[in-house]
Amino acid sequence: MAVVNLTEAEFANTIENNELVILDFWAEWCGPCKAYGPVYERVSNEFPDVVFAKINTEEEQALSGAFNVRSIPTTMAFKESIGVFAQPGALPEEALRDLVSQLVKLNMDEVRAEIEAETDKEN
Repeated sequence: MAVVNLTEAEFANTIENNELVILDFWAEWCGPCKAYGPVYERVSNEFPDVVFAKINTEEEQALSGAFNVRSIPTTMAFKESIGVFAQPGALPEEALRDLVSQLVKLNMDEVRAEIEAETDKEN
């Protein structure tokens, strides 16, 4: 699947209707973002069942603010509509490939149980 450009209007639908979504928050003026783009594209081609989306932080400032993006590029991932990864900085190609492989295997029942346990502790 090709990398898609994601807007605020499409965001919720994309997260809710795809099992795994990898996000790249970027900007046109950002040198590291431009270097990361081809890496992101190459890795996306290896995982056709995963949605790889780019969010332009200049055009989608509300989304960037909602996720507290302070540094770009920032990579985030949502699996089964739950945020499971966020890291600023360009990831090396092998690290991104490894991350996606791990996220594909991630047991979301365990993740939901951990979230529930944390919520119970706070209450």
